Amino acid sequence: MIDVGRNEDSSMIGRGQARSVAGIAHQGGLFFIARRKADATEMSLRWEFPGGKVEAGESDERALEREFIEEFSAHIKVLHFLGESVFVHRGTSRALAAWEIDLVPESIRVLEEHSEVAWMPFDLIAELDLADSDKSLLPIIETKLRART
Repeated sequence: MIDVGRNEDSSMIGRGQARSVAGIAHQGGLFFIARRKADATEMSLRWEFPGGKVEAGESDERALEREFIEEFSAHIKVLHFLGESVFVHRGTSRALAAWEIDLVPESIRVLEEHSEVAWMPFDLIAELDLADSDKSLLPIIETKLRART
């Protein structure tokens, strides 16, 4: 995990590295996760904390809002930065920032990139076929959120 500075809109300062974000929603001891649709990629049928790539000039918060609209037609509220890890994807080093979000379960209208969604206890998520990048977020989530659920 790396520690970085922030500006007023909470986007990263000095973003030379490719960047992705993950939205971490939790309610009543359960965490929101989604399973990718079957395809020809390494992400096929793997579970993840939804999110995606941050586009040029976009803040982390805006990227999360956009990704949840694109993937679920769901509006979220971005609450707090939790931490980040670094992973390599197709030879490129990427930062993955975890953000606590507020997601109303009933707001999910479609599954564009996923075959299913679930609310699960933290211990069960660690046992799933979770995307490698998202596995790196588990210690952050456990430290920052699990104690509060």
